[in-house]
Amino acid sequence: MTTNPFPETAPENKENHVTTGATVWLTGLPSAGKTTIAYELAGRLREEGHRVEVLDGDEIREFISAGLGFSREDRHTNVQRIGFLADLLARNGVKALVPVIAPYADSREAVRKRHQESGAAYLEIHVATPVEVCSVRDVKGLYAKQAAGELSGLTGVDDPYEEPDSPDLRIESQNQTVGESAAAVYALLSERGLA
Repeated sequence: MTTNPFPETAPENKENHVTTGATVWLTGLPSAGKTTIAYELAGRLREEGHRVEVLDGDEIREFISAGLGFSREDRHTNVQRIGFLADLLARNGVKALVPVIAPYADSREAVRKRHQESGAAYLEIHVATPVEVCSVRDVKGLYAKQAAGELSGLTGVDDPYEEPDSPDLRIESQNQTVGESAAAVYALLSERGLA
């Protein structure tokens, strides 16, 4: 009789989707504060010893979704790719912080469903900064380019943004500091047993 040289792979020892990972999807308009909040939260979680990855939308577009445009179909494809990566990380014990606009409700719902099917925790955070505030912040100069006629298809201006009906948390970043916004997300993670 031979024994299993890898006892941790024996069926009775397999974990059934038990993980401390989670996907925290921060959706909102351009310049709403999604990425800033994600990096602030990532720092706090790392200090506590959590494994964390920030899936920045701009980096994903450059390295994983290069070649995709900004049509509804391409945006959906981009969101599904990011959702796949986030789910993969979350199922493997990583906190995946995803500051990505994801303007369409059906795309976000498909990502949530993927997580439900895999058993990975998923939280949707709506960074509900008004377009008037975002256009003043204009971190990447997109609103100025759109106003000058150099850019079209800007989410929330001349392209749709479907606000979440019932996010796990809604943040109005114009009314609080970055630290307070990140603390609100951290409190939700703690409440759900994920931090």
